[in-house]
Amino acid sequence: MQLEISPEVWSSFKFFGSLLLLKMVAMSILTAIQRFTHKVFANPEDVAHDKKNCKVIYNHPDVERVRRAHQNDIENILPFFFIGFLYCLINPVATTAILLFKVFTASRYIHTLVYAVYPVRQPARALAWAVGYGINIFMAVQVLLSAL
Repeated sequence: MQLEISPEVWSSFKFFGSLLLLKMVAMSILTAIQRFTHKVFANPEDVAHDKKNCKVIYNHPDVERVRRAHQNDIENILPFFFIGFLYCLINPVATTAILLFKVFTASRYIHTLVYAVYPVRQPARALAWAVGYGINIFMAVQVLLSAL
């Protein structure tokens, strides 16, 4: 059996995967922005230059909110890469695959916006998370079913 990946599906996976990776990298920058904005850092050497105005604080609410959003990305985007790659290998319908990749990416960006950038009350964050989670489950099930 020869494995073939549709060029259209693969191109879409690479494009949306790159957007997701850029978003994850940006979360580190957003964490740093929160630390500098609030002058709170996690290590004593980080405040050595300005001990008068900067503090070592491990649980500042704004910093921790961004860190939790970043952790949520790690827990959801990394599985997407593995599941999405396997999904590409089962030769899915291109329009379906591309739609799944688009919606997953949008859901992760929306999740970050309503969680870490401009906090919105629930269920906004839960819905954004659930859409992406559901897509990962859907693709994983399709991969499993293709193996039967």
